[in-house]
Amino acid sequence: MGQHSHSRRPPHTPLTTMLEFRTAGFNPYNVKYSPFFDHRIAVGGGANFGLVGNGRLYVLNLTANGIACEKFFETQDCLFDIAWSEQHENQLLTAGGDGSIKLFDIGVGQFPVAGWQEHGREVFSVHWNLVNKSTFLSSSWDGTVKIWSPERKESITTLPIHSCVYSAQFSPHHPDIVTAVSRDSHLRVFDLRTKPSAQNHMTLAVPIHAPPKVRMPGMLNPNSGPTECLTHDWNKYRDSVIATAGVDTIIRTFDLRVPSGPVNLLAGHDYAVRRISWSPHLSDVLLSASYDMTCRVWTDGSNVDKGGNGAGMGAEMGRMDQHTEFAMGVDWCLFGAEGWCATCAWDERVLVWDVREFMRR
Repeated sequence: MGQHSHSRRPPHTPLTTMLEFRTAGFNPYNVKYSPFFDHRIAVGGGANFGLVGNGRLYVLNLTANGIACEKFFETQDCLFDIAWSEQHENQLLTAGGDGSIKLFDIGVGQFPVAGWQEHGREVFSVHWNLVNKSTFLSSSWDGTVKIWSPERKESITTLPIHSCVYSAQFSPHHPDIVTAVSRDSHLRVFDLRTKPSAQNHMTLAVPIHAPPKVRMPGMLNPNSGPTECLTHDWNKYRDSVIATAGVDTIIRTFDLRVPSGPVNLLAGHDYAVRRISWSPHLSDVLLSASYDMTCRVWTDGSNVDKGGNGAGMGAEMGRMDQHTEFAMGVDWCLFGAEGWCATCAWDERVLVWDVREFMRR
């Protein structure tokens, strides 16, 4: 199971098997597959649901005998997010409830090898640049996104959002494009190549709650106003497509070429959607994790209408309901067959499973 291994599933694990790991005493906030190894997963969380107490970072291995903990690191505060380094196979970032960002190395002791402390509130997301792998970003409840280099002690750039930023990402298609979603129900797009101005590199601010740009028969028509947006993700194949989700339970897809409103509204969750992730294998498929304790797989319909964008054709394709508390994190395995994923929830469990086993037949 070496670097960039392409085994079709975790070793010796037959279909229909769900692997489980218990994070006893800690409630996970997110789970991430390593970009280097198909058998390595990281999980970050905190004691007492992150309200008070320590945090813990787990590094897990998928083995022939199930999931084994390779190493864990204790932190002083809850870890709201994690991100693997794109430069170093043994390093990963954590987003701390105390406003800190830390870089851990699996092969180096019990303490972080680097740390940064500029945010004034909880850091809620961290993300490594997939194209320019020498930079990463963080977003915070203090209303800012910061761009960093692991080689520097101070941030490179600060992007003011003026609203609690729950999620920020670099585009997987361009090293200088950054997106963020926030409490004020907007998706903001920044281009770091532009000159700093009154807009602070911002090139677009899309109201997430805007009506769909194309009306289709039977398409959901929510009447609610702005609600907090908790998560978003770039499509890995279509460089202008982004999905968002949050408190109003609806997943929306946007095409930044026509940013007047969402292309699709994917409805079905009963409570807030905490995390979404586009498939690294299929351009129309995404996974979601919700406070309704389910993780669901969706199509945005773009593969139905080959001549268009599939507006109004999105649908739920299946759900996994084995978690017994808020589902908080989802991530796809980058290697092998297109179905394997990992999820985590406040039930102190990490589950590794094949999405295809839960698809409606």
